Amino acid sequence: MIAAQRRNMILEALRANGAVSISSLAERLETSAVTIRRDLVYLDSVGMLTRTHGGAVAGPPSRESSYAEKIVQAIDEKYAIGRLAATLVHDGDVIIIGPGTTTEAFAESLLQKTGLTVITNSLPVAEAFVQATANEVIMTGGTLRASIRAFVGEATNRTLRGIHADKTFVSGNGLVADFGLSTPNMTVADSDRAMAAAGHEIVALVDHTKFGVRTAIQTISTEQITHLVTDAEAPVDQLGLFARSGTTLHVAKPGTGLLDTI
Repeated sequence: MIAAQRRNMILEALRANGAVSISSLAERLETSAVTIRRDLVYLDSVGMLTRTHGGAVAGPPSRESSYAEKIVQAIDEKYAIGRLAATLVHDGDVIIIGPGTTTEAFAESLLQKTGLTVITNSLPVAEAFVQATANEVIMTGGTLRASIRAFVGEATNRTLRGIHADKTFVSGNGLVADFGLSTPNMTVADSDRAMAAAGHEIVALVDHTKFGVRTAIQTISTEQITHLVTDAEAPVDQLGLFARSGTTLHVAKPGTGLLDTI
């Protein structure tokens, strides 16, 4: 049975039952659990289902904002965060940059740096460096997830497992002090975790609209976040909790990117 037929049968089972397990699918389709797991990863990455522990449930998780919605949300704050985060990068650094409109703004603030090695799964981040030829950009490859303009999946994670970077710069769909960064998609979460594991320090770039939002899947715990770069509208109580957990805080003012380290 070819992959397309197998995946259609998985989706049919989900439509009929609402949820499936890897073991039951492997038995029904007469294939291995490894093959079924690979199919679920692919179908999750293209938004056809949501992976769970040991199986999957029908439909995508809670709706992700479209790229068009994200790109205009808190735009001044994102560019201020990007300029401020760029002060944490030095010529010659090896850095990983994850997907997101905030990390894209950050990438645009790095174009005057030289000797950087930038590893990314984000198409817009890579494109930002096209004119910055004094830096090297490495794309991870993987399965394209159109909603975030980035590659995810096992091929992405395999590339990242062979890398050690000075810093990993990531964003997310939500940030809460007692949970950390989160996303509604398991495949995206897996790739974000692989990026975090490959970096000596983790820098979270999060504007104030993401605070207090807890989506389904934790990507990076609060304790893992070395630096948090945000804007002046971020809730003070949450910032205090991050500071007490050992995270260094950097608060940007839109239009200036001025540094206020707590």
